[in-house]
Amino acid sequence: MSDLAIHVESLCKRYRVGELERYFALRDVITRLAMSPFRRSARNVSNVLWALRDVSFDVKHGEVIGLIGRNGAGKTTLLKILSRITQPTSGFAELHGRVGSLLEVGTGFHPELTGRENVYLSGTILGMRKREIDRKFDEIVNFAEIEKFLDTPLKHFSTGMQMRLAFAVAAHLEPEILFVDEVLAVGDIEFQKKCLGKMQDVSKSGRTIVFVSHQMNQIRRLCSRVLWIDGGQVREQGPTGSVVAQYESSSLQPQDGPNGQRGCFVKWSIDGMDNVLRDGMREVTFHFQMRFSEAISQGHFGMTILSDIGVVLAGWGFDNLDIPGGDREIVLRIPYLPIRPGAYSLVCSIYNKGNNLTGGQLIEIWYALPPLVVDTPPLSHPQDRWAGIFNIPAEIEAEL
Repeated sequence: MSDLAIHVESLCKRYRVGELERYFALRDVITRLAMSPFRRSARNVSNVLWALRDVSFDVKHGEVIGLIGRNGAGKTTLLKILSRITQPTSGFAELHGRVGSLLEVGTGFHPELTGRENVYLSGTILGMRKREIDRKFDEIVNFAEIEKFLDTPLKHFSTGMQMRLAFAVAAHLEPEILFVDEVLAVGDIEFQKKCLGKMQDVSKSGRTIVFVSHQMNQIRRLCSRVLWIDGGQVREQGPTGSVVAQYESSSLQPQDGPNGQRGCFVKWSIDGMDNVLRDGMREVTFHFQMRFSEAISQGHFGMTILSDIGVVLAGWGFDNLDIPGGDREIVLRIPYLPIRPGAYSLVCSIYNKGNNLTGGQLIEIWYALPPLVVDTPPLSHPQDRWAGIFNIPAEIEAEL
């Protein structure tokens, strides 16, 4: 396992809801002894929570792996175990290399110390020598953009300033393994872009990164592989595109047609293969397998693409269709479909003898399953909030 930076095997972490952590200060021991009769009764009714269950995976040296999952899935608990902040209930994790962790804003900082002093404090906690910190000091300060406040106590820093300094220390002091947990959400757009660029530089230098984010655009741009944690367990792991697509698809709930009745739609695919769009800049063909109990005369077929929050992104409608009864295939060709990566709902309708505006007979409204998954490289803005709907490449030129 010499090529492995991280080896995790059967990792479990159990918490008892309502149970307090152990304290070692004398006043806390005395307090716990005085309160112990009450705590025993509380402990008897406390619930056991498994934050992690049987988690196993490997990360190679130089690999950038994304960690995704809903809030409370166990991502932060996993990083805390890997960072040696907390101990697992069972299982083990082996790390081969010096570790840098950026799990919370201000981790390893002291509010009464100045920015300058906290750089040395945090660097020392990360296992760096003073000579190494000295060599990187100016670069850290310039990256964090806190030159004017360098000798100001940290308690007077804004949350954003603390985050910039924390990231700068963790990223510049050359850990061989870097853990980053959703701290970039605190920063402004420009600093997020700066941090992503720095992490790309770190990964290119052969160091290992485990990156947690709820912004799938960032995950797609930075990570070669993804680990999806769900309910404390590994639900899926593999190439970024396919795992992220499955994760996004899981948030789309299937819906029934009118009165929940089954109609004539059987299944659908893109290019006759599956539900994944891999290239939106070329012609896309939607294939619908259908079963008609009777012939369609002067009918209507409609298809609409909706976002995960139900916003209509595009729709097409076709009238005056004559389709014989029986098993049939309808093929819809679109010259290009340049929408950003993600999971989308596909809603189709079929009418007989007209459409919804002309008094046609509704045969079925179908919320297609599986959903439409777009697994194309992100070509637009690097930040999700500015990426918009379309995924169209562009070039820029500045006059000299």
